[in-house]
Amino acid sequence: MSNFHVDDDITKAETLPASFYRDDEVFERLKERVFSRSYQWFGSVVDLLPQESYVKPLMFIEGFLEEPFFLRKDTANGLTCFSNVCTHRGNLIFHHEGVSKRITCGYHGRTWKTDGSFKFMPEFKEAENFPRACDHLKAFQTLQLGPQLFVGIDAVIDLETVLAKMKERIGFLPLDEFKLDSSKSKDYLVNCHWALYCDNYLEGFHIPFVHEDLNAALDYGSYTTDLFENGSLQIGYSSGGEEVFDLPVGHPDHGKEVAAYYYWLYPNMMFNFYPWGLSVNVVRPVSKNKTRVLFRSYVWDESKLSDGAGSVLDKVEREDEFVVEGVQKGLQSITYQSGRFSPSREQGVHHFHRMLANALNS
Repeated sequence: MSNFHVDDDITKAETLPASFYRDDEVFERLKERVFSRSYQWFGSVVDLLPQESYVKPLMFIEGFLEEPFFLRKDTANGLTCFSNVCTHRGNLIFHHEGVSKRITCGYHGRTWKTDGSFKFMPEFKEAENFPRACDHLKAFQTLQLGPQLFVGIDAVIDLETVLAKMKERIGFLPLDEFKLDSSKSKDYLVNCHWALYCDNYLEGFHIPFVHEDLNAALDYGSYTTDLFENGSLQIGYSSGGEEVFDLPVGHPDHGKEVAAYYYWLYPNMMFNFYPWGLSVNVVRPVSKNKTRVLFRSYVWDESKLSDGAGSVLDKVEREDEFVVEGVQKGLQSITYQSGRFSPSREQGVHHFHRMLANALNS
């Protein structure tokens, strides 16, 4: 597989080539070098673990990177996250969520303490050099933005710094008061490469051409992109008359008419803050030609749902799907190799492509 190069200088850089989106080997390498080293979002801790001693088995990225783990909450250890694989014969320890006072494998009875350390195994008295360090459960990494939980199985990203960067602008919001609205939460299956969906999200360049309603709500001329390590922020300012944030004194944007904060976290997570609450979008690869996008809405102020940049999310999603599926088809053409970036409008896409190229070449 050839190396990829995206020039650091956006005025000279070319996009990732069409082969990046078409090649099977590249798709598999992304699994190893990008996703296995990332953090992934799993929802609000309140919804995941509703009571003491509750266990929730999950897959890291279902259907793509199926690393099994489980979450558990108890008084002694708080929230814990361990591999869901028995260290004896590899059986899944938990198959269903629910309250469990013990961590015991149902195959041969191996048991662990609630901190993941080995506790007991029947019929092993004669085993030498047992237990060993590998008989403990492997702990996985967890971080939170308010109640929103992120898990890493072998993460190399400094997510803590990314979340601190987000808090500079959204830290004033009472995230613990945001409640999941299942009626506004759904999954979309999109016929495109997962990175194309992110490419589209990472620039507001297309808004006047694709999103009539959103363009009417936002002041396109003031739309800005702020890049930082492992993420970016796009700020949508109101065109006038729409709901905006009531920003406190001392806030970086105090006095400005901010209608939306659009945060992207490498490689595949979007956190869209509106005056009414939060829309989380997670882009999960299915194949090189198919992507599942999870939409989850957390509402804080229902009275602001019907106005502004966050009022037509389903329509905006359908418009985005139409565009990215068209790009997916176009990238199969023998006439297209790569394109150039708009220096004033596509800084976020350039940032993303550089990160992907560096990961694949590492």
